[in-house]
Amino acid sequence: MEHGVTDVDALVREEQRLTAVENHCEAWAEGLSAGIEPEIIAEAALATALRELMRSAGEDLALALIERMRERVVAGEFEPERICH
Repeated sequence: MEHGVTDVDALVREEQRLTAVENHCEAWAEGLSAGIEPEIIAEAALATALRELMRSAGEDLALALIERMRERVVAGEFEPERICH
């Protein structure tokens, strides 16, 4: 039974993640249409996220998130899709 709860929790978490991504994409598009440069939008989004994470979960979790995101950047996870020839 424990395994079923974990599956449901994972599905709920993924749905929440997808909703968050959708909300952020909408905010990003609104910022661009208002003439705000992408770098400014990105910095504001990161600063807001870290501030809220620090407030709710503390410095250790915020630093762990920064490290995980750094690893994902280094791994190329966020690079635009490349066309393979």
